[in-house]
Amino acid sequence: MGGRCALALAVVSALLCQVWSSGVFELKLQEFVNKKGLLGNRNCCRGGAGAPPCACRTFFRVCLKHYQASVSPEPPCTYGSAVTPVLGVDSFSLPDGAGADPAFSNPIRFPFGFTWPGTFSLIIEALHTDSPDDLATENPERLISRLATQRHLTVGEEWSQDLHSSGRTDLKYSYRFVCDEHYYGEGCSVFCRPRDDAFGHFTCGERGEKVCNPGWKGLYCTEPICLPGCDEQHGFCDRPGDCKCRVGWQGRYCDECIRYPGCLHGTCQQPWQCNCQEGWGGLFCNQDLNYCTHHKPCKNGATCTNTGQGSYTCSCRPGYTGATCELGIDECDPSPCKNGGSCTDLENSYSCTCPPGFYGKICELSAMTCADGPCFNGGRCSDSPDGGYSCRCPVGYSGFNCEKKIDYCSSSPCSNGARCVDVGDAYLCRCQVGFSGRHCDDNVDDCASSPCANGGTCRDGVNDFSCTCPPGYTGRNCSAPVSRCEHAPCHNGATCHERGHRYVCECAQGYGGPNCQFLLPELPPGPAVVDLTEKLEGQGGPFPWVAVCAGVILVLMLLLGCAAVVVCIRLSLQKRRPPAEPCRGETETMNNLANCQREKDISVSVIGATQIKNTNKKADLHGDHGTDKNGFKARYPAVDYNLVQDLKGDEATIRDVHSKRDTKCQPQGSSGEEKGTPTTLRGGEASERKRPDSACSTSKDTKYQSVYVISEEKDECVIATEV
Repeated sequence: MGGRCALALAVVSALLCQVWSSGVFELKLQEFVNKKGLLGNRNCCRGGAGAPPCACRTFFRVCLKHYQASVSPEPPCTYGSAVTPVLGVDSFSLPDGAGADPAFSNPIRFPFGFTWPGTFSLIIEALHTDSPDDLATENPERLISRLATQRHLTVGEEWSQDLHSSGRTDLKYSYRFVCDEHYYGEGCSVFCRPRDDAFGHFTCGERGEKVCNPGWKGLYCTEPICLPGCDEQHGFCDRPGDCKCRVGWQGRYCDECIRYPGCLHGTCQQPWQCNCQEGWGGLFCNQDLNYCTHHKPCKNGATCTNTGQGSYTCSCRPGYTGATCELGIDECDPSPCKNGGSCTDLENSYSCTCPPGFYGKICELSAMTCADGPCFNGGRCSDSPDGGYSCRCPVGYSGFNCEKKIDYCSSSPCSNGARCVDVGDAYLCRCQVGFSGRHCDDNVDDCASSPCANGGTCRDGVNDFSCTCPPGYTGRNCSAPVSRCEHAPCHNGATCHERGHRYVCECAQGYGGPNCQFLLPELPPGPAVVDLTEKLEGQGGPFPWVAVCAGVILVLMLLLGCAAVVVCIRLSLQKRRPPAEPCRGETETMNNLANCQREKDISVSVIGATQIKNTNKKADLHGDHGTDKNGFKARYPAVDYNLVQDLKGDEATIRDVHSKRDTKCQPQGSSGEEKGTPTTLRGGEASERKRPDSACSTSKDTKYQSVYVISEEKDECVIATEV
């Protein structure tokens, strides 16, 4: 058993190491013959109720496993196994496809998820069962016959026929191994699924090779075949038949480089070059180095000379001038012909056509005299001393012989569409409406008559004017007053009525004012009419007593409310003050020694040789002797704190008067003071004790502080008040 498990593990490991593939082994059971109806142990099959004796109800167990030289029918079936239902009794044939039992389909299929090894071992057992529901195969008593064989099988669609005979039974069957869809090759290990998307454009051949669709190439048919002739280096395509150029190239086949931008007369071998053609130079090949040959700029037979960098000069023939000799020199400009001769410009020359009676190159010679009457139109003739004559023309004529009538309107002297009239020796201009002057160039001021009324501003035009009206007027001449109700002066739904040069607002109920802009108290029913013009003119109306009274009442209520708030604040402050202290009356002295407790007072002790007088005897008589002086003694143990000597005699008398008050101001902490015994100011032991708190001490926040000045010589103390 251990060896069998090891063999199974080895087979499984070998299968897992093979390439993943897909195929199916198909076994077709065709015919089974058991003529005698015997089992493998030669016993007769026990038929069921109503069945003939030795009737074997036959079903099959099929086991497909790896190739074994000696086929063992025992499990495992490494390639698969199957148990059929009862297919027949004794001898029977099996048709293709599904039979009577829907649980069985012929052929029996064993799918493979790995490469087909080409060999196999097949075990087919024919078994008998008493009941169709009992298909157990472990009982060897049920065995009718067993087929155990091994074969070599190639992948293909054709079936391999086989017949197994055991003496008592015959089994006819066939088998084959075919690949699943999209799997090809001898072991069905080649996967190929046709596709036409971004991951490929191909179909599959008989052996699983990829056959690219038209227009595609490459291992996975992902590379489009560009337009035939498209440059492989400078062009590319995203779809078959396209040819897109890379940067710097152009043309249908992307075989033309793009010249440098601005290059005029240059070529390129690589993008962005500008190799100048012959006769051109410069960065952009725009400078003509042979300008005369290419452009022939010189005219009229001039000679052109190249000067480099696209420049040239023209040598003009006589009679011509200009940069390109395009201008002919007019020799008639100086008017060389005299005596009214007509000049004709020739190439580098001129000729004069002389009037009758003159001759010569410039008609300088006269053949006529005044006796010949050469002057026309009443011109006066006079002979010249050098020969010839001259005519003095009357007004309106000109020319050497006064033969030309002067047209004064030929120069269009009249402006602004005026008509010129020639009157012989002068001209007249008939002006258009709105203009005047000799030449009709003066625009008539249409505002001279002040056509704008009511202070309107006049603007002159051509035979017209316009008025800018002041507020309140309109119309061409500002003569029509603007309606007072035009701009809706009445508010809050009031109705505006125009009456002469004023307007009246008919207010809605509850509103008042010149323009009904105020909300009024309730009034008797009926509309209220307010005349704005009457208000502006100062006419009096009823005084608004209701509004005034309402305002006064509101002010009084506000003042009463403020007074009540102040009184409440004062009362609350008085309630928060502490109760009056027993020694309050005595503390309001000149030095304001309010505290029986002196721990927080600011004390300044100054020891000097000068005589110091006590200016506050009352403080000496009514002060807290025990607390203050003990405190002083504690701070300055070497100083005697007794007051002036002449006051010691009176101390007993005054002590009787103020005994009760002084007793209340004594400290609560010392045992001697609790019994009412007087405290000696010179006592050294008492000066060393800490002063207890007084029961009648006032607030620590008082703005008055006591200053004590003590003299060592006379034992005097001056108690002043620091504010």
